[in-house]
Amino acid sequence: MKIVNKNEIDPGSFRDPSGFIFVEDGEIYRQVNLVYKEHYDHLMHSGLYDKLTGARLMVSHEEMDQVPARTDAAYKIIKPQRVSFLSYPYEWSFSQLKDAALTTMEILKIALQHDMILKDSSAFNIQFVNGKPIFIDTLSFERYREGEPWVAYRQFCQNFLAPLALMSCKDIRLNQLFRIYIDGIPLDLASELLPFRSLLRFSLLTHIHLHSKSQKRYAERPITRGTRKVGKFSLMGILDSLESAIRALQWDPPRSQWSHYYENTNYSEEGLANKKRLVSEFLSEINPTKLWDLGANTGLFSRIAVEKEIETIAFDSDPVAVELNYREQISKGETRLLPLVLDLSNPSPGIGYENQERKALLDRGPADCIMALALIHHLAISNNVPFGKIAGFFSKLGNSLIVEFVPKSDSQVKRLLAAREDIFTDYDQENFENQFGRYFVTLRSENLKDSERVLYLMKKR
Repeated sequence: MKIVNKNEIDPGSFRDPSGFIFVEDGEIYRQVNLVYKEHYDHLMHSGLYDKLTGARLMVSHEEMDQVPARTDAAYKIIKPQRVSFLSYPYEWSFSQLKDAALTTMEILKIALQHDMILKDSSAFNIQFVNGKPIFIDTLSFERYREGEPWVAYRQFCQNFLAPLALMSCKDIRLNQLFRIYIDGIPLDLASELLPFRSLLRFSLLTHIHLHSKSQKRYAERPITRGTRKVGKFSLMGILDSLESAIRALQWDPPRSQWSHYYENTNYSEEGLANKKRLVSEFLSEINPTKLWDLGANTGLFSRIAVEKEIETIAFDSDPVAVELNYREQISKGETRLLPLVLDLSNPSPGIGYENQERKALLDRGPADCIMALALIHHLAISNNVPFGKIAGFFSKLGNSLIVEFVPKSDSQVKRLLAAREDIFTDYDQENFENQFGRYFVTLRSENLKDSERVLYLMKKR
């Protein structure tokens, strides 16, 4: 196999000796190393690959004979199905993480039927494609050896059971711990944070609290594979217990500040209909393929784009709104919408080794178009971000922009200013247009009916 040494290896793909991701001419490939030959061949010839890809539980790939290897350790080069947008567990709602956990468990049980097992059960191995979770790490499987314990058991608990238990039993925002603990939430920390009543749930007592104590007890002992015998029957019992624990965890979204936003706005019925019509017209004028809806709430306007078959990422900082959006997406079977939790005043950074294993939001764009409806006043007033900074940030996120200006005379802005001093002397339409005009050209602007708000369609300079 021809070797080409190029510095194109994905910075988030260096930990696994079995292989790595690299990029050539804008296309994504994965090198499978010789050390993984036995496991890869069994994956492909046992029927497991066909079963998982046929059920759309795992990304498909094709083997590439003409693409040069990157090191002399190569066995094969494969081209995996491309995922158009990478999202991460700290951006998922409760039900998204739960669905990812159940998908991982389903894959593991199918693998065991083909004498394979997952050596890696990281939540980062799941992505959402066509509205559903799918496994993306082809090299996470290895031959099952009778009697050996599941090496990824602790990882599954740290990546799925612990964060879901914390979100369900303590606080929904605790999934943000993934931004600190890239390998999953430590079980001793989860055990400390969970309320006392979690001790009364046998599954959480076993897989988190006692598991954590066991880790401490054996922390300094050498790990030797094969020393503890766990037969397949016993292993299936552990997996059934984990799956039952995951299914039993529930979260009922409370009423939040934003989850019922459209029940308490100053839009008249005709005004809201007018806004929807204008958004639809603007989208038709620019005809984007990919849209990021910033501050999407429960996805009311995102779905205008979805109806036009535009791939849409619906970001909102409120986990309740995102949860409701995801539940609606699932109930409607929508395949072009991905709701995600994201705070624009503190967006997802690059994390992991050298801050490169997981991409920052800026590194996952730009989108063809971004939409910022009823958002600017929150960034400018609630977060003290000047118009120029907002416009500059938006210009990095998207090539076109649909944005709504909300004046100080609007009741929503008055509400923001009610409990604080009005220091925003430059918050006006003229300054808004001047600052955004540094980065964008206005293609169209329309006054919203029954309102002093203005909707703009802009294109990046």
